[in-house]
Amino acid sequence: MDEAPEPIPVTRTVDCGTAKLLPDVDRPHAWLLTVDGAPQSYVDLDAPTHLEFEYVRRLAHVLDEAAAPGQPLDALHLGGGALTLPRYLAATRPHSRQDVVEADRGLLALVTEQLPLPAHCGITVHAEDARTALEAAPEGSADVIVADVFGGARVPAQLTSVEYARAAARVLRPDGCYAANLADSAPFAFLRGQLANFATVFEHLALIAEPSVLRGRRFGNAVLLASRTPLPVADLARRTAGDVFPARVEHGAALRRLIADAEPVRDGEAVASPVPPDGTFSVG
Repeated sequence: MDEAPEPIPVTRTVDCGTAKLLPDVDRPHAWLLTVDGAPQSYVDLDAPTHLEFEYVRRLAHVLDEAAAPGQPLDALHLGGGALTLPRYLAATRPHSRQDVVEADRGLLALVTEQLPLPAHCGITVHAEDARTALEAAPEGSADVIVADVFGGARVPAQLTSVEYARAAARVLRPDGCYAANLADSAPFAFLRGQLANFATVFEHLALIAEPSVLRGRRFGNAVLLASRTPLPVADLARRTAGDVFPARVEHGAALRRLIADAEPVRDGEAVASPVPPDGTFSVG
């Protein structure tokens, strides 16, 4: 019997730049998605619970702790990429209902064509602006909102305001959880503003990041969590401490010290997240 042909890279111009799907030589059906050289997603079609990026693992820990094991969730994903987390949630919590919003129609077409979703997986994709979709979503319709939206390597300004935080709160159920992938470095002007935004709407906040990022030693990812009910910080701390690159979960007084005198950012003053230093998120 002839062996299956070796997978080859796929390059395509999409709305926001040049996307590439690069096969992983060590895993037969795994792919790295990059846009303009910046890694966006990693997917193993044979093993959707295999998560290559550390920040994605942290978001997955949040999904794992969002309800009893295996209990389906209603999830809204802002930002699609290669649909890594929706595939993970479909595998770990069958019968979940998931809506994925991705503004880049070209990227969405590439991913659904080259990395097709399993049949009857409960995932629906929408080619739409994240803020527009969030504001149109039914009130109290989501158990979790996962925001991982980057235009290039920056979070767009329309997703960094207190009005955006209020829109997320409206869509979440009373015990729901908001989780966002952000990026910053000391003195954390952007991150402090984001925490101040969500502190005006949600009683409980947490931040998950590597100690070197929290200490201001380098630019990196930080996962912001917000909820009206207490967050499972002890369980998240245990999970993230066991990762290959361990992270810390900051909450309570530590976060209040970080926010300090930062003020919520309104739509009129909102800006995109900072430009990463050269080479921070690039490959190849």
